[in-house]
Amino acid sequence: MSDPATIILTGIRIDDSRISVKMPTCPTDKVGTVEVYNSDSEKLLWRASGPKTPEGRRGAVTLWKADDFLKASPGTQPRTLPTNLDISVTFPGADDGTGDVFNIRKIKAAHIPDGQYWTRDGARTATQIDAQLKCHSDG
Repeated sequence: MSDPATIILTGIRIDDSRISVKMPTCPTDKVGTVEVYNSDSEKLLWRASGPKTPEGRRGAVTLWKADDFLKASPGTQPRTLPTNLDISVTFPGADDGTGDVFNIRKIKAAHIPDGQYWTRDGARTATQIDAQLKCHSDG
């Protein structure tokens, strides 16, 4: 089990109405399922599995973009987002995943540079988010 004192940062971007997230992955990791919940009510807002793009399989996905997945729940992004979104990913064949709860108002106010994501510790690139993990190489 990982050290509970170590927080693994996940990233999110909001560009107009598009919400993108970056979950940390190792080169051998493949995202299986993405779930989005209203953190306050715990209501499932959207679920998708089987990302079709290389970026999606590596943890960089656009929420409510069903065409990017082999399977996605019907429905569109809520016109008014909840205060807090709970976003998680799981990996095929693994018992665990990663995720975070994001305060939408805080993220919209953050003005994150292009190519970066908001995290609890400031703006990070996808490479910086992945670099937090201690990946086991095959060599």
